[in-house]
Amino acid sequence: MSTRHAVVHGTVQGVFYRASAEQEAQRLGVAGWVRNLPDGSVELLVEGEDAAVEQMIDWAGRGPSRAEVTGVDVEDRPEEGLTGFEQR
Repeated sequence: MSTRHAVVHGTVQGVFYRASAEQEAQRLGVAGWVRNLPDGSVELLVEGEDAAVEQMIDWAGRGPSRAEVTGVDVEDRPEEGLTGFEQR
C-alpha cells in the first residue's frame, strides 16, 4: 500500500479533470480525493496498491483529453486508511 499527494499544474480546471480523475480512480480501485486549488492547479491524494497508485499518478500527468498538464509535484504521504474516491 502507498499514499501519494500530487499537485497538477497547467490547464486543469474547467476541463473535467476532477470528474475524469474520479472515474480513473474507480477504474484502478484506489481511494482518495481530488480538488481544485485557488491558483488554478488541481490537488489529489491517492491511496491503494502500489502499482495502482503509480498508474493514477501517471494518469494525473496526462489528465483528460482537454487538459494541458505542464507539471506534477508528487510526494509520499503516510497511509490514512481512506475508502472511496471523491471530488472536493
